[in-house]
Amino acid sequence: MKSYSLGDIASRLNLRLIGDPDCLIRGLGTLASANTGDISFLSNLSYLGQLANTSASAVIVEESQADAVPTNVLVADQPYVAFAYVSQLFAEQPQGVAGVHASACVADTVSLGEGVCIGANVVIEEDVEIGANSSIGPGTVIGRGVRLGENCRLHAQVTVYHGVRIGSRVNIHSHAVIGADGFGFAFDGERSIKIQQLGAVLIGDDVDVGAGTTIDRGAIEDTVVEDGVKIDNQVQIGHNCHIGAHSVICGCTAIAGSAKIGRYCVLGGASGMVGHLTLADGVKISAMSLVNKSISEPGTYSSGTGQMKVADWKRAIVRFHQLDGLARRVKELERLIEEEGRAR
Repeated sequence: MKSYSLGDIASRLNLRLIGDPDCLIRGLGTLASANTGDISFLSNLSYLGQLANTSASAVIVEESQADAVPTNVLVADQPYVAFAYVSQLFAEQPQGVAGVHASACVADTVSLGEGVCIGANVVIEEDVEIGANSSIGPGTVIGRGVRLGENCRLHAQVTVYHGVRIGSRVNIHSHAVIGADGFGFAFDGERSIKIQQLGAVLIGDDVDVGAGTTIDRGAIEDTVVEDGVKIDNQVQIGHNCHIGAHSVICGCTAIAGSAKIGRYCVLGGASGMVGHLTLADGVKISAMSLVNKSISEPGTYSSGTGQMKVADWKRAIVRFHQLDGLARRVKELERLIEEEGRAR
């Protein structure tokens, strides 16, 4: 089990320590669940009431909350970010042994960098290049001509289609599919004719792709995911999309083809975006919202209605259908008032 002194953690993360530098930290926990030996954090003031009774051995807080902590304190400008770095100290990532498993099928023309680990039942087709210290999990399939950078991890049963290019330090979880055909068909009046998807997928450095996520290849131009993008589980990204650097796409989001998303955007869970639209840098979309027109200014945007009791919702739906008639009546009343005013 990993453990660090509080002084060591403070030094590694350049945080100010108030308390015992020799206090041993063995794990992490929430304010409510942490025990002796755990470190916790406070970034959301709605949990402030839990601070006084926490059993954590240390808590990461902003300067303004330091006096309220009943135990050791690490002071951070951004406690949640500091907690993220602490979590990396305690991560237990299984380390594979460099080399190719006996059951793997690797083409003769594949180039493997130093320290690459190829797991059981992996299939790697011709002319693939894999950078140093990358790990390919069991059952993963990598198509012809793929380029994979250094220090990447593809978990078990990932599928990467031909011609895809992936940067360094990219983490792709199980059952993700990168580079399948985009959904493109032309209807001739009787049947749908497939449009061949001739582009590829380009993924930058430091990208995370969640389990079960699909990123389709471009029809003509490539689908692009820039550096630092974080994509949750079960996300669908259509062909020719362009996701700007450091954007975050939350679970079950669907982005239709040729959508352009700027840098530092956030799409909340189960949101949707119509194809051929553009989001400016810094746009945030609330969960379960539909983007049906382009957004040119940064900010937070929502659509749909929040939860309510079903009886209230039914009444609201009836009133929604009455809005057009009400608008016409208001317009007519305004006309009559205007005419009456002129008559005077």
